[in-house]
Amino acid sequence: MYILYIFLAIIILLVMVMVHEFGHYVVGRMLNFKITEFSIGFGKSIFSRTNKRGELISLRIFPLGGYCAFAGEEETNPQDKSAFTNQKPWKRILVFLAGVTFNFAFAVLTSFLLLCTVGYDIPQFVNYQQFTSLDIENMIDGSAYSPIKDLYSQEQLLMKGDVIISINGEKIDFAYGANYNDLVNTEVKKLNQFISNVREGNQATGEREAFKEYTEQNPITAIVKRDGHYQEVYMGFTQLQVQKEDENGNLLYDENNNPVLNYTYTWDVNVKAYVHSVGEALERAVPFAFGLAWVVLKSLFLLLTFQLPISSIGGPITTIATIATYTQASISNLLVLIPLISANLAIFNILPIPALDGAHVLFTTIEAIRKKPIKRELENTIHLVGLIVLFGFVILVDILHFLL
Repeated sequence: MYILYIFLAIIILLVMVMVHEFGHYVVGRMLNFKITEFSIGFGKSIFSRTNKRGELISLRIFPLGGYCAFAGEEETNPQDKSAFTNQKPWKRILVFLAGVTFNFAFAVLTSFLLLCTVGYDIPQFVNYQQFTSLDIENMIDGSAYSPIKDLYSQEQLLMKGDVIISINGEKIDFAYGANYNDLVNTEVKKLNQFISNVREGNQATGEREAFKEYTEQNPITAIVKRDGHYQEVYMGFTQLQVQKEDENGNLLYDENNNPVLNYTYTWDVNVKAYVHSVGEALERAVPFAFGLAWVVLKSLFLLLTFQLPISSIGGPITTIATIATYTQASISNLLVLIPLISANLAIFNILPIPALDGAHVLFTTIEAIRKKPIKRELENTIHLVGLIVLFGFVILVDILHFLL
């Protein structure tokens, strides 16, 4: 069954490559460049057809990339006016940037689909936790205590359908703000540290009273969107009474045969991802895609500053395996992965690394400034060496990703 998800992952990766190369193709056609071949994949051709314009359309055996070949890309004859290298620099720069632009546009489109179908980072309140004795092993009669409901009126608490915008002043946004789960975990850690100090200090105040005291003195506020309006509400924790066990797993009772209780604490709020309306998704799709690109750039910075191990990234094989694994877990994960990978391709290809679009833009910009190109043979050699190094690098990171 997993092989089907591998096959699906390969198809998705080929679509991403096709979008990128199609950008070069479309802009090249618009600027009347002569195109010799449009290929998806490298290596031996497994399908090819020549269209009426004399362009070879091919699918090759290794789905590791693709290319849109222009006539005279390595041309050194200044007399051949149709050669790619003899076209005006600004035209060539537009062609080089077109692949990246199409990748980002595709990230915007798929971000829109993600936001208005399954949602992503912004939580929406479902209900307060409802506990029974089956929820946690040995919980006493479903006993749960949440003083938040004693402190505030219903209107001051979360209501079904509330969209949670921020918690304690921290805006919830996967790229530019804070992650909802991270904010929750931070608050739970603060509470547990307070309770731990109470236990260690052997204070007279009981744990239940300490829990209530903490909740009253450290209210967790949230800004929510409710019926089109923004409002401040309060969130909190639940304290569960759980029967204590000995080292053998036997329930403990005191001398009066009453259960010996222990306490555990949990976040009191059930949420789901907020599904945007079509209008909201249209409004947020572009900044969301920019957020994906920003996450990629931050990861690249962490990698270059050795704060992120090289084994945490991967090449095409890792990408295919990741898509297959996440899709097998839930088909809806595709809606998250596709815009992320598309934004990743856009950022990666704009980098000024030899053989990538960014380096071609750099060389062409230098040519425009100098009014003459760098020696074509030298530039071609640099790109060839860059391509070899690039292939070696992606193979290495794939190996390291699976070994480490």
